[in-house]
Amino acid sequence: MYFQASLLDTADEPTLGPLDARLQRRQLGDGAWVDVRPGWVDGADPLFLSLQTSVRWRAERREMYDSVVEVPRLLAHFGPRQEWPDPSLEGMRSALNDHYREELGEDFVSAGLCYYRDGRDSVAWHGDRIGRGREEDTMVAIVSLGAPRRLSLRPRGGGEQIGFVVGHGDLLVMGGSCQRTWDHAVLKTAKPVGPRISIQLRPAGVA
Repeated sequence: MYFQASLLDTADEPTLGPLDARLQRRQLGDGAWVDVRPGWVDGADPLFLSLQTSVRWRAERREMYDSVVEVPRLLAHFGPRQEWPDPSLEGMRSALNDHYREELGEDFVSAGLCYYRDGRDSVAWHGDRIGRGREEDTMVAIVSLGAPRRLSLRPRGGGEQIGFVVGHGDLLVMGGSCQRTWDHAVLKTAKPVGPRISIQLRPAGVA
């Protein structure tokens, strides 16, 4: 799918805006919340194109019922002792740590990248509960580059969905009990959508 740049993104190099002025928090209940900062990354489209071509994306397969299927997106991961693919990602980590360190009680240290090539790529309902997020409050920060997609959330076990359409440099942070008490997903869509890269920054032990 062809990537269509945003008419509002005119910067040649990515820069980060302030987090205080436009950060909007929505309380979800049961100690869960979501922060949204539209357009946090100015110059997000050049960064998208850089990551699209420079990251060594990998395809994964997983068992599902009686067969092995391809994960419907491409993946990459960068830990705290690895070289990250662009200095802008390290700048995101530093800015998020400066803003959230006191509330979170620790730092964001890793970056997971997902490349959604078109509307057929997706991630099913889940919470980041493999690690400490299963039992502890934590945060997962998502920076969306490229075409907007809807990030859907619903209470764990089912309930009314809410959603946030994010792309072209938007920031969304899920915090508090969100990983334990809510699930989130990027669902498939038949609508024509361009490619998207999601950058997920996490503390140690959260996956």
